[in-house]
Amino acid sequence: MIYQLIRNILFQIDPEKAHDVALKGLARLERFGLLPSTALDIKTPITLMGLTFKNRIGLAAGLDKNGEYINALGKLGFGHIEIGTVTPKPQQGNPKPRLFRLVEDEAIINRMGFNCKGADYVLKQLEQKHYEGKLGINIGKNKDTPIDKAIDDYLLGFNRFASHADYITINISSPNTEKLRELQQADNLSILLNELKKAQAAHKEKTAEYVPLVVKIAPDLTETEIKAMAAIFMQSGIDGVIATNTTVSRSMQLYSAYAKETGGLSGRPLFKESTQVLQTLKREMPDQIPLIGVGGIMDKASALEKLNAGAQLLQIYSGFIYHGPQLIRECAF
Repeated sequence: MIYQLIRNILFQIDPEKAHDVALKGLARLERFGLLPSTALDIKTPITLMGLTFKNRIGLAAGLDKNGEYINALGKLGFGHIEIGTVTPKPQQGNPKPRLFRLVEDEAIINRMGFNCKGADYVLKQLEQKHYEGKLGINIGKNKDTPIDKAIDDYLLGFNRFASHADYITINISSPNTEKLRELQQADNLSILLNELKKAQAAHKEKTAEYVPLVVKIAPDLTETEIKAMAAIFMQSGIDGVIATNTTVSRSMQLYSAYAKETGGLSGRPLFKESTQVLQTLKREMPDQIPLIGVGGIMDKASALEKLNAGAQLLQIYSGFIYHGPQLIRECAF
């Protein structure tokens, strides 16, 4: 009830401004000890990728792009938090307006474009982290980095953050950075993952720490493309796959006036597409490559459906915006 009142107020404000107001308010409450911790009593541990998560539900990348609110968000009960997408250099992202609420559809369209304060800034934020759950860092390339040089940005991201992350996610599936999804093509994907696996091995040799590598893929893939990617994931020895990012499809029935805005669609309308990708990956890959389900989780029933489709961990974003912290408790199996 309290969250619904807060949400009604925030939904009167421009979405991007409301996003900032909400997170800054949450951080102030945490800083002054006014944010009650609900994390301690949401414990249903699961071990994957050599990591023990206190529960299955995590926060998807995109909400806390620069790692500024990890401590406050951690108080809400998430078993893991993924920050980013982090780019090597600071960049503004795409022009505003670039974030739209589709309230009638319980959905969001964004065309943010990896707005980020850069790796150096994020590293400084991580020095202040005292969140005890698992931290994922989602990395991407800068807009002005050509696709044929993208691997340099990803290697830089891995090497800068490997000592600060429990796992690192390779974002090659955002629809809002030109040509980024070309990195999902077989040849590009094989080269990228093989080079990152070399960096992972070098980091382990130097530090004795194995930092899992996870790939986040798009929902806008054919079954043939998914099967080809699954074969590459197995060949490269990737540690996990997040299915999925946002969709550019508008094939589903949408009722909001913002439905025709360009960008990635998330929330309830994405559920079917993202779950189908999960099912295909589950058929194609062995159980030792964990699947993380994200896209349209809005309640306990949809969370269970993701698990039944093959997910072992779950992430929320739009559902969290629409339903608040109670959704974490519902889905923390």
